[in-house]
Amino acid sequence: MKRIIALLLMLVLLTGVFACASQEAPQSAAEPTQEPTAEPVAAEEPTEAPAAPEEPAPAEPEPVVLTDMIGREVTVTPGSYTRVVCIGAGALRMYSYVADVTLLCGVEDIDNTTLEDRPKMFDSVARPYMLAYGDVFATLPSCGVGGPNAQAAEAEKILACNPDIVISEYEDVEKEDALEEQLGVPVVTLKSGSDGVFDERFFGSLRLLGFIFTTTDRAEALISFIEAERAEIEHRTADVADEEKPTVYLCGLGNWGTTNHLMTAKEYMPFAVANVKNAVTDTEGRYIQEIEEEKFVAIGESMDVMIIDAAAVKNIKPLYAENPAMFDTCKAWQNGEVYLEMAYNAYYTNYEIALMNTWFLAKTVYPDRFADVDMTAKTDEITNAFFGQSLAEQIFAAKASFGGYQKIDTETFFD
Repeated sequence: MKRIIALLLMLVLLTGVFACASQEAPQSAAEPTQEPTAEPVAAEEPTEAPAAPEEPAPAEPEPVVLTDMIGREVTVTPGSYTRVVCIGAGALRMYSYVADVTLLCGVEDIDNTTLEDRPKMFDSVARPYMLAYGDVFATLPSCGVGGPNAQAAEAEKILACNPDIVISEYEDVEKEDALEEQLGVPVVTLKSGSDGVFDERFFGSLRLLGFIFTTTDRAEALISFIEAERAEIEHRTADVADEEKPTVYLCGLGNWGTTNHLMTAKEYMPFAVANVKNAVTDTEGRYIQEIEEEKFVAIGESMDVMIIDAAAVKNIKPLYAENPAMFDTCKAWQNGEVYLEMAYNAYYTNYEIALMNTWFLAKTVYPDRFADVDMTAKTDEITNAFFGQSLAEQIFAAKASFGGYQKIDTETFFD
C-alpha cells in the first residue's frame, strides 16, 4: 500500500514539471509574437542636408615679367585689368582686334569723332575699328590728342583717365620707361612692321595683347585666319610664270599723311603674296617712299596695271587738274587699266584693309584665277574675322572710298 501511494505522489510531481516547462519554452521564428505592419516604418529624416564639398577658390592672377615688342621688361598681371588706355598710332586698332573695348577708360581725340577740336585728316577715310566701335570711343574722356603730329604721350591726360595699364605704340625705350615711372602702371609697347598684316611683329603684338587680357584663343584664331587667307592667295598664283606676269605700279600709299601718284614701294608684301611683278625695282629705299617725277615717267611704258590707293585721290586730283598730261606716259592709263584700292594707311596701317587689298590686287592682276571672288563678300568675311561685324557697306560708303573697289574710268574719274 505504501508503495502505491509513493508512485502516485511521483506521478503528480512529474506532471507539474512538464506543465511548467511547456509554458516557459521560447517561440520559434516561424511564429512571431505580433503581426508585421502593412508598410515599413521610414527612417527618421535628418534635420539638415549634408554640406556639399567646397570647390577650390579660383586662383588669383599673379604678376609676371614679360618682354614687350621693343624689348622692354614689364611686370603685368594677366586678366586683372579693368581700365585701359591705348596711345599712339595703331595701338587702339590692334587692341580692338583681340581685347574688350568696354575696358577702355580713355581715348585719343583723333578717335573721338564727337569732338570739334581734334585731328580730322583721316575722317574721310574708312578706318574699320572706328566703324565697329566709334560709338564706344565717343563716350570716353581724352587721354591725349593723338594723330601723326603727336610725337609724345600726354602723361597728365592719361593720369586723369586713371588707367591700370597703358598700351602704347610710341616705340622709344627711354620715353616708355619714363612714362611708366610717371604713371605708376605698366606701359606695354606694341609694334607692327613693314610687312603690315603679314608681319610677324604684328602677330607678336596680337599675342602679347592676348596674353595680357587673357584672350589668347581670340588672338590665335585671328592669326590663323590671316595665315589661311595668305596661303589661299599664294596657292592660286604659285604657278604663274614670270613671262605671264603683268607689270604693276601701286601708288598713293600713305606715309605720315603724305601721299600722291609718286608715293610707292619697292618691297611691298602683298605683291610677294600675290606673286605680282612690281614696276618699281631699282630705287634706293625698300619700303614706302616718294620716287622722282623722272622715274615715274621712265617706268610708264612698262606699267600694264596701275593701282591707286584711295587715300591719295584727294592729292592727285588737283595735280591732274593742273597737268592733265601727267599720266600720258603710263601705258596702264592709256589702256584704261587703272584700279582703286581702299586706303591702306590711316593713322597707321588698316590691317584688315591691307588683307582685303591683297585679294583685290590678286583678282585685278589675275582675273581668271580669282573670278569666284566677290570683293564685297570678301570684305565682309574679313571684317567679321577681325571685328565680328560685316562692314563692307560702311567702308565703301566712306567719302574717300569712292564707292569701293573698282576699275577707274580714266576719262572722267579726276574731273
